[in-house]
Amino acid sequence: MFTLIKTFGSAALLVAAAASAARAADIDDKVTHGYADSNGVKIHYATMGSGPLVVMIHGFPDYWYTWRKQMEGLADRFTVVAIDQRGYNLSDKPAGVENYDVRLLVGDVLAVIKHLGQDKAIIVGHDWGGVVAWQLAINVPQAVDRLIILNLPHPRGLSRELAHNPEQQKNSAYARNFQKEGAEKTLTAAGLAGWVKDPEARKKYVDAFGRSDFAAMLNYYKRNYPREPYTEDTSPVKKLQMPVLMFHGLDDTALLSPALNGTWDWVDKDLTITTVPGAGHFVQQDAADLVTKTMRAWLLR
Repeated sequence: MFTLIKTFGSAALLVAAAASAARAADIDDKVTHGYADSNGVKIHYATMGSGPLVVMIHGFPDYWYTWRKQMEGLADRFTVVAIDQRGYNLSDKPAGVENYDVRLLVGDVLAVIKHLGQDKAIIVGHDWGGVVAWQLAINVPQAVDRLIILNLPHPRGLSRELAHNPEQQKNSAYARNFQKEGAEKTLTAAGLAGWVKDPEARKKYVDAFGRSDFAAMLNYYKRNYPREPYTEDTSPVKKLQMPVLMFHGLDDTALLSPALNGTWDWVDKDLTITTVPGAGHFVQQDAADLVTKTMRAWLLR
């Protein structure tokens, strides 16, 4: 009897896993693709749903598909738009490190919002998408209704940790390596997709990275990531004027959780921080259900 029950349970799990994989694959058929012009740079996006605009910005190494679970979880109440940042997948890949300045990356998001006929949006960003989202909220607050950040501390927190936390300095060695000339020659599409756990999704990532520009990916680091000697930013703070929701997978080894400390001092509205034990840097995939349900509840409160 025990064997039968165990077999049934395993079969049920296999069926559930297959259904989940099918749902993930199906999003390619559910989204509508489009392009926005950002001062001559074509920015690709995928969209689904209707309602208030939500713009989702991926990080490194990633592309719009990273948000598939969140898109499906929000599309009944929101117009969800996931972009490919410049250099990635189906977006343009201008040559030259200067074309990856964070001000231009912010401009890309603003171009998408304008292209979709809106003046502002709920902004969601992970990793480098989080960098762009923070800078958009700080410098163009009128374009940000609410802000959701995943595994990217506020720039003040990261600046402080890089300047004073030896563990963060050590764990940022990868970024220093990416800043070296010719570092892109060490990258491969398969290697960049190695973090993706689902085999079917990994195939899509390898294809997307095959369409991407490795030098462009690393230009984000060369142009915008702090360089040694690290110094803390102590200039006057522009406090954020919109509600903020943050997620942080506590197993992230690239961006350590102490950088979250003090975030409340840089936000003038309500701040919600959700830490996720057992999840790593790609918390939107490692804890997809938790992130999606929490995001939805926060947006609909």
